[in-house]
Amino acid sequence: MVTTIALTGLATAASVVALTLTAHGTAPLPLEWGNGPLTVAALPRITYVAHRGGAHEVPENSMAGLMAAYRRGTAQVLDFDTRLLRDGTPVVFHDETLNRTTYLGGAVRGLDAREWQGVRLRPRDVLPGSWRSERPPTVAEVLDRFGGRIVLMLEAKDPRSLDRLAALIRARGLTRSVFVNSNDPRVARRAHRLGLLTQLWRSARQMRTDRPERWRSYVDLLDVDHRARDADLVRAVNSGIARVWAHTVMTDTQRDRVLELGCTGVITDAPGRLARIAERESWQAREAREVAQRDARRAFQRGARP
Repeated sequence: MVTTIALTGLATAASVVALTLTAHGTAPLPLEWGNGPLTVAALPRITYVAHRGGAHEVPENSMAGLMAAYRRGTAQVLDFDTRLLRDGTPVVFHDETLNRTTYLGGAVRGLDAREWQGVRLRPRDVLPGSWRSERPPTVAEVLDRFGGRIVLMLEAKDPRSLDRLAALIRARGLTRSVFVNSNDPRVARRAHRLGLLTQLWRSARQMRTDRPERWRSYVDLLDVDHRARDADLVRAVNSGIARVWAHTVMTDTQRDRVLELGCTGVITDAPGRLARIAERESWQAREAREVAQRDARRAFQRGARP
């Protein structure tokens, strides 16, 4: 049962981000992907992640927020959370209930895909800039919009969704482009067996007794709490797991500490403020470059000099 918390005129004025949906199971890869989508192999030595899209800078887990983080170019990975609707549709949402971030109340799992069309996010007043209300996207929509253009990180809040998430990722050829995150090593092991990139996050309390070297055969990314003790962070860094990134970093001091202790990634709600990028490419420049690359490929395919 979903109960209305606030009735506003925003529902009629809400702007839903236009999506270009493609049948990835049958269609060829987009031209700008070249021979395939962008994968984790393209990540820099120090990686910045926009946590929930950068929740201190944009509306969390929203299509507009993810697009803003992508266009700003201050993060190389976009993070978002996933929940499962009543009919099994995976959607982009953090909480079990609608209350905190939308104009409705009730359990997310109480809705089906048709009812989800009526949900509208409630942007926080403290966010910089001006944001319109919009529908939270489905996981398929986010994969279709960003998959292959930037590395993605999704948290499977409901372990039952893992098979469906795996099917969506595989159908789009994104198994090397999307990290699947959980706090449960058993879920990480299942994700690995499904051929996915696995991410395991741990709290500072859990890290006190963790033996992360036990997970290195099936965990691709260890996501550690920046509040952990130095010794626990160093143990994670030396575990043999290829990537150790710290969450959720909010200050320069926190960032500098985890990098000095050996972490190679920063998961932050404020990527625009924390990311150290010597030369940021604007989204306009990036799109112009992609158009030029596409035109060159088309010219080459026609037998002309690009």
